[in-house]
Amino acid sequence: MDTRSYKTISANKATVKKEWLLIDAEGQVLGRLASKIAKLIRGKHKPYFTPHVDCGDHVVVINADKIKMTGNKLTDKKYYWHTQYPGGLKSIKAGDLLAKHPERVLELAVKRMLPKNRLGRQLFKNLHVYAGTEHKHEAQQPKKFDINSFK
Repeated sequence: MDTRSYKTISANKATVKKEWLLIDAEGQVLGRLASKIAKLIRGKHKPYFTPHVDCGDHVVVINADKIKMTGNKLTDKKYYWHTQYPGGLKSIKAGDLLAKHPERVLELAVKRMLPKNRLGRQLFKNLHVYAGTEHKHEAQQPKKFDINSFK
């Protein structure tokens, strides 16, 4: 007798197994790294991915100051924001932002790849980016993750 089950598994907070992953961003290209991190945070690499549940892992990224940008992005790419005052449109070049706050460049890239809703804001809290090699998540024992072998 065949006892196969074809029931669709829908994950919830109780059934999701979250891990802590450590990624070294040294020498990685910004956009490609950000898309892989967004996939990990969202949980799309897991077999029980459910779109409306936080299935993803916590991702700790180190060496964000050693990230690469291809082409002329360091001088041409600009990040814009508005102060909510008349004439308050501000901008900063990617190279200047990388020099001042290197972790923000990667954070912005990943945040803009996540859903624009409550779930996206919740998922973004699972990203922890640090400019140097030191991080404060040793207690969680993050596993070293080879981002180059991940698709």
